[in-house]
Amino acid sequence: MTSTLNQDQRLQKLLDLDEIRTLRVRYSHVLDSGKMEGFDEVFTQDAILAVTVGQMEGLEAIKAGLAGAYDTFDYRKKRHYPFMHAVTNHAITITGPDTAEGLCYLLDWVTGRAEGHPVLLLGLYADKYVRVNGKWLISHTNLDVVWQH
Repeated sequence: MTSTLNQDQRLQKLLDLDEIRTLRVRYSHVLDSGKMEGFDEVFTQDAILAVTVGQMEGLEAIKAGLAGAYDTFDYRKKRHYPFMHAVTNHAITITGPDTAEGLCYLLDWVTGRAEGHPVLLLGLYADKYVRVNGKWLISHTNLDVVWQH
């Protein structure tokens, strides 16, 4: 089967896929570092996020909800990476000129427990992405937790 995309279109698709993968990793870095203002570069203004701490609608609700999760898991009150989210096995489908969907695995470690298992959960993110003003952003994400300690 030959591709119907020309060379420029194939190159743009590769660039889009890489930007989306980087976006999903950026989400982890922003959350794990506690620098919630970084979510301005991750989510659309009207994004929906459904994760273990609940469903949040809108960028400001997402920032507040994830700041609360950060505080909850910062057991030692060090304000330094109370958890670490690793994402892998990212499968992305470009669904339109400015839309895409993706699935990726989440490996979530908690770093501040005095004792107990360091793996907090294993999950699967299902995302919807949109390109806004030339930048890919997450418009919807849902975390399916498949194992939790």
